[in-house]
Amino acid sequence: MVSLTESISKIEPFRAIVIGDLMLDELLYGDADRLSNDAPVPVLHVKRSEHSPGGAANVCLNLIAMGASVSVLGVTGKDEDAGKLREALTAEGVEVEGLIEDGSRPTTVKRSLIGLAQHRHPQKMFRVDFESRDPMPSEIAQRMLEVFDRQLADADVVCIEDYNKGVCTEEICQEIISRARAAGKPVLVDPASVTDYTKYRGATCITPNRTEAEKATGLVAGTEEQNNTIASKLLTDLDLETIVVTLDRHGALLLERGSEPVVVPTVARQVYDVTGAGDMVLAGLAAGVGCGLDWPNAVAFANTAAGLEVEIFGVEPIPLARIRHEVLKQSGRLQGKNRTSEQARLEADMVRKTGGKVVFTNGCFDIIHAGHISMLERSAEHGAMLIVGLNDDDSIRRLKGEDRPVNKLEDRARVLGALGCVDAVVAFGEDTPIRLIEEIRPDVLIKGADYTREQVVGHEIVESYGGRVELIDLVEGKSTTGTIEKMKAK
Repeated sequence: MVSLTESISKIEPFRAIVIGDLMLDELLYGDADRLSNDAPVPVLHVKRSEHSPGGAANVCLNLIAMGASVSVLGVTGKDEDAGKLREALTAEGVEVEGLIEDGSRPTTVKRSLIGLAQHRHPQKMFRVDFESRDPMPSEIAQRMLEVFDRQLADADVVCIEDYNKGVCTEEICQEIISRARAAGKPVLVDPASVTDYTKYRGATCITPNRTEAEKATGLVAGTEEQNNTIASKLLTDLDLETIVVTLDRHGALLLERGSEPVVVPTVARQVYDVTGAGDMVLAGLAAGVGCGLDWPNAVAFANTAAGLEVEIFGVEPIPLARIRHEVLKQSGRLQGKNRTSEQARLEADMVRKTGGKVVFTNGCFDIIHAGHISMLERSAEHGAMLIVGLNDDDSIRRLKGEDRPVNKLEDRARVLGALGCVDAVVAFGEDTPIRLIEEIRPDVLIKGADYTREQVVGHEIVESYGGRVELIDLVEGKSTTGTIEKMKAK
């Protein structure tokens, strides 16, 4: 079987339709250092507020971060909160034609009060919900299905995110599943915490957690045999192709029709906040399935994404570059600071996604001296990540002569990797680092001030996309050649 590390390159732009219960998450932050005079409750002195899409809307943002084009189908009220939700989704590139207003219900809002006491980390104190769980009217369901029919042909995957707030009725779920199956499109469902899963019958896959699976079957989970029994019952009763039961720190149980159950492990995390983990599993699974990964790798990809999510306070989309980097890290391919050009590019993409600049310089670095250290330290000051392109032994011999390098590639890379200012070392065998520059696309290209800007290899490439060249003054009297000559003189 092809590993996730090898197959993750298939995660390319894809199209997804998300149907479900959309929410607006509001966070009120403040200090909670005292109790109220009129009741034994803490007082929150609000300092700032934030709002962001939640529920099925959060699945949309997760998919956008993974490179998808996303259309959303759901219901809001005719209120100010509906405008905030629509505006937030539109700003991220989500297609909202299928977001329909219903004046008989409020937009679902989850308002969390978050206090900071004694200068410790923020802690959720209380939550206030504004919502209706009434099933949406048939005429709104019909309008939603009309939009779905127009968008289905271009979709790679369909997601149903059910929080039991009235959108995912049996009528709408069965119509969505039936029409998607007829069109040959996979349907993935993150089910609600309900006792009857009949409305999901015929879906490609559902992704309940252990507690939800217990509730839906009336069976007890825990042992391997018990978990397998629950998964098998749901797979058979609901006529599914696949079921994925998430098992928290124990990973996920994957059962495909006609196959034996498999537990796909996950990496133990320092859990900070499990909010949004289920949304991330659905989005990660959709990315994998929508891009043609097999089920074990799709589940492993979703596990990785969800693991990163629980380490964050609140809900935050995880960029694809960061997930790819984590996959490489877990595979053991990121040893020390040595990187292939592809690995360095993935890390560079992640740095840029978070607003940082990537710096690149190159050289032989045969015998490290004070001049090298000075240049590397000052190079690192120009961005958030410093990548060093390192000539391999053959290329140095072509450049410097048969008696060079003094130190072999492995030793030179190890010394560079020990420097705190260096984030990644990438070896190359060509006479120039043009290939690395084209692939990594650094924001800042560094060379010594003994060069002019026009002499710096790759300057035209970097400047073509808005990057810049920086020339660093050299330390006088410090060079590898000079060091070697001094040693010979002794």
